[in-house]
Amino acid sequence: MPRLLVLEAGRAERNYWSDLWHYRELFAILAWRDIAVRYKQTVIGIAWAIIRPLLTMIVFTVVFGKLAKLPSDGGVPYPILVFAGMLPWFLFSSVLSEASNSLITSAHVISKVYFPRMIVPASAGVVALVDFLANLIILFLLMAWYGCLPNWHIIFLPFFMLFAIAASLGPALLITALNVKYRDMRYIIPFVIQFGLYVSPVGFSGEVVPESIRVWYSLNPVVGVIDGFRWCLLGDASRLYLPGLSVSLGVTMLMLWIGIRYFRRTERSFADLV
Repeated sequence: MPRLLVLEAGRAERNYWSDLWHYRELFAILAWRDIAVRYKQTVIGIAWAIIRPLLTMIVFTVVFGKLAKLPSDGGVPYPILVFAGMLPWFLFSSVLSEASNSLITSAHVISKVYFPRMIVPASAGVVALVDFLANLIILFLLMAWYGCLPNWHIIFLPFFMLFAIAASLGPALLITALNVKYRDMRYIIPFVIQFGLYVSPVGFSGEVVPESIRVWYSLNPVVGVIDGFRWCLLGDASRLYLPGLSVSLGVTMLMLWIGIRYFRRTERSFADLV
């Protein structure tokens, strides 16, 4: 049944969140478009999403595990420790990078028709979920190879997946909105992602961080996400640092609120700026 479009002053503001649901088909179309564009006419297709973390895992294992000789969690093979940390990191960084330029690339749509603009960066992040699921399968195969199977903690993995998406969506909405007005933001994103990779516990265990600063270290929301993923996937071999997890959750909720608030406040001007 076709939906009746009513033009009324202030109606879009009052019904914004219900409009997000009503435009769910547009969300699906944009998400499928981004996935098709990502892998269309590529030589190795989705395999690139697997090769990149595998190569990064090898480098981190050699540098941190062999050369620096940093300890693993509970005797877990170091490649498994690294890959379990890279899963949420690549999900976080991919959502951030895919969403940051999404409004600019969809300018031809934004300037012509009305729909809740938040659909655009949200749908761009679906590509990151596809890569994440492919990498999750690879991790399970590696864990089976090493004989390191997850225990009952695995049931909490969907929660930490949502945690990772929320942690990335807040900054992504903020940066996406800023990128519409200040186009040089696209040069900052790769630097932030590269810097974040080395200040987050991706290539090493969070246990090596001194206890005295570990809570402060958890102000980086990705720290809580990575610790949670390792706890889910590595079982009792990896401990969950609850004070740090609480701090990371709090920072994530704050950044999500700031991102949504700024995005909504600047959304009206997008059509004029893109």
